[in-house]
Amino acid sequence: MPSPYRAIFAAPGSKGFSAAGFFGRMPLSMMGIGIVTMISQITGRYGLAGALAATLAMSAAVLGPQISRLVDRHGQAKVLRPATLASVAAVAGLLVCAQQDAADWTLFVFSAAAGCVPSVGSMTRARWAEIYRGSPRELHTAYSWESIVDEVCFIFGPIISIGLSTAWFPEAGPLLAAAFLIVGVFWLTAQRATEPVPHPREHHTGGSALRSPGLQVLVATFVATGAIFGAVDVVTVAFAEEQGHKAAASLVLAVYALGSCLAGAVFGLLHLKGSASRRWLVGVCAMAVSMIPLQLAGNLPFLAVALFVAGLSVAPTMVTTMALIEAHVPRTNLTEGMTWTSTGLAVGVALGSSAAGWVVDASGADAGYVVPAVAGALAAAVAFLGYRRLRRPVPTREGQREREYEDGAQHVA
Repeated sequence: MPSPYRAIFAAPGSKGFSAAGFFGRMPLSMMGIGIVTMISQITGRYGLAGALAATLAMSAAVLGPQISRLVDRHGQAKVLRPATLASVAAVAGLLVCAQQDAADWTLFVFSAAAGCVPSVGSMTRARWAEIYRGSPRELHTAYSWESIVDEVCFIFGPIISIGLSTAWFPEAGPLLAAAFLIVGVFWLTAQRATEPVPHPREHHTGGSALRSPGLQVLVATFVATGAIFGAVDVVTVAFAEEQGHKAAASLVLAVYALGSCLAGAVFGLLHLKGSASRRWLVGVCAMAVSMIPLQLAGNLPFLAVALFVAGLSVAPTMVTTMALIEAHVPRTNLTEGMTWTSTGLAVGVALGSSAAGWVVDASGADAGYVVPAVAGALAAAVAFLGYRRLRRPVPTREGQREREYEDGAQHVA
């Protein structure tokens, strides 16, 4: 492991909570696609399968920030364990109802209840922020590492989930995802030494983290960014099917995640200077521009190359986003603030998937790549319009965090 990454893991307990976070995040890439695979195999109804996956995503988008707000107030161990047990119980109910051919409404009820799954990625990032607060170089490397873990989950999670559900039994994918969630969360919460100190209600004078103007810009941009991801997934599957190689879609999408993973690994080694907000703006614009070559994809090899290049801008942008959240959100709301970006992504994925599916049905897969291109243009437009908000210091008792972060980054050499 390169020396900057070895350095961050010198902190006591860091290896343990990062490993636990990996297991706890696997369901993020396994559960939705696992439900789609399970329902389509049991019932043959792709419409129902997609609707249940969308219900799960929207429920998680609504409940996730509320769970993280409770975590900021009461601590990870007290909140994450009961939330995880409730989510796993709901998944179990969904699997039983699907296997027993229960009424559709029961599937939607359990899918919605399963949305109380905690944002494990936000929990591990909050621990890094607690350890390396005031150390821009180490925190940058830590956030880069977490983005690498995210991408590894998205490379292997869908392959494992789809493979088990098709080769073993339909419920195997969601079942393993639930097992990963239990192992990851209970392992993470058992590590109390690195858990961020909770901030009781009386310390939360500013209300929700979403009241931060800077966070509002980040979340709005992430809605459009999530639409890129959701649309690319749907259209790529349709494109591969039109090419007569539908099974290759998972490999092509894995290449997309691989590009992001490699870029995140290199990004974590860089010694950055200048404004974090400016780097973020450049990253969002690069993501938007990278959608243009997809319009020219005439075959799967060209598409794989185009998606690999497009993935190179993803992880660096996500890493910079986490740094800006740490700069714009008070310490008492940090976990909630990180979860709001995940919420924006989840909403965007649902919108992008729906829009892309409609375009594919109406005009074919080639026309479907217009959807991520439009979403990228919207993301860039929101980023430009909100750029000034990201440059403004945050008027909180913790001080002018954005200015401190950027001044610290100037001295990283």
